[in-house]
Amino acid sequence: MPYSQTFAISAAGMDLERTRIEVATLNLANLHTIQMPDGSRFEPLQVSARSVAPAPQPGFASRIADGLDEWPSMQSAFPLPQAAVLPAGTAPRRVHEPANPFADAQGFVSYPGTDTAREMLTMMDALRAYEANVVAMNTAKVLALKALEIGGSA
Repeated sequence: MPYSQTFAISAAGMDLERTRIEVATLNLANLHTIQMPDGSRFEPLQVSARSVAPAPQPGFASRIADGLDEWPSMQSAFPLPQAAVLPAGTAPRRVHEPANPFADAQGFVSYPGTDTAREMLTMMDALRAYEANVVAMNTAKVLALKALEIGGSA
């Protein structure tokens, strides 16, 4: 496997985990948001990941015809994870606050149905997975540099 594939795989993993951290952060930041600027309520989000097959690569002859400057540098022959950000579909958390200007006729205010503990666990899990992808990329970099060092002294 070429080193560029290892880098592409690690980069895709880091991108997925960064998205998970961003979504969890957004959900926590809007924990007490009652109303969005457009008047709707904030809907917590979740990240769904799926593997996506890489785009087919052109043959060697067409790559040469297109010029070496067009050579794809970070392609992978393996399916890579891709993130999709979707509404979590959680019910709002209703709190009795009759003095709140956003309260309904019964005196309840609807807050986003965000589970704080779950979001914190998601952030910690995504951070550990991101760190693991960084280690994998750094390991591939060290291997590539050692291979160049060995090849240069031969």
